[in-house]
Amino acid sequence: MIRIRDSALKVDPTIIYPDSDGQPMSDNTKQYEYIVTIHTGLEALFADDPNVFVAADLLWYTVEGWPSIRCAPDVMVIFGRPKGHRGSYKQWVEGVAPQVAFEILSPGNTVSEMRDKREFYEEYGVVEYIEYDPDRGKLEVWERQGAKLSKVIFGREWQSKLLNIKLRLEETGDLSVFYPDGQKFKRPVDEALTSRREHQRAELERERAEMERERAQRAEELNQRLAAKLRELGVDPKIVTGAE
Repeated sequence: MIRIRDSALKVDPTIIYPDSDGQPMSDNTKQYEYIVTIHTGLEALFADDPNVFVAADLLWYTVEGWPSIRCAPDVMVIFGRPKGHRGSYKQWVEGVAPQVAFEILSPGNTVSEMRDKREFYEEYGVVEYIEYDPDRGKLEVWERQGAKLSKVIFGREWQSKLLNIKLRLEETGDLSVFYPDGQKFKRPVDEALTSRREHQRAELERERAEMERERAQRAEELNQRLAAKLRELGVDPKIVTGAE
């Protein structure tokens, strides 16, 4: 892995930093589902904090003038940077490295490839690195100890010190992620279904309320016509209805 530390190097201002590396976000539906679930869950977790930036599959350039030194974490979290759209994350512009990175493995990922990624994250400042292999049901975590990322030994659960979320490896090998209040991250389709069902329930309640309003209105109109007819016949409606 190339390491560039000399900040005094003259930088060519015409250098282009592409917004795409030509690689797909995921290799299969399982990997994609986990990436989107974690990304949207973290977006929701920090929705009210304007200075937490969460991104998925965004190219992260670490050194100005060296567009070849880059990585695109499946999900990354940066504290101290504003939300907003970016074509890429340029560390020398933003002034801070991503503190948390997630990688969801696919069958195509090799041992050497993942080792290189861990070395990259270690070199360029990641504090917590989470790696999950859905096909093997394997969850691994590294935390920064000084200049190194050290592997964390845990059982089936691990809690992030930075994000305050809990990750649990289920008996099935599936990964569950929980908000600080204990609620589970939902897949986007589950969130959409919940929202749709809530909308349907609200619509049914609205229709029931409208039907009840119309029924009460018809009953009132009928009572008024009956009272008018009784008065025409010289009968006091209160005597018939028992009204006070």
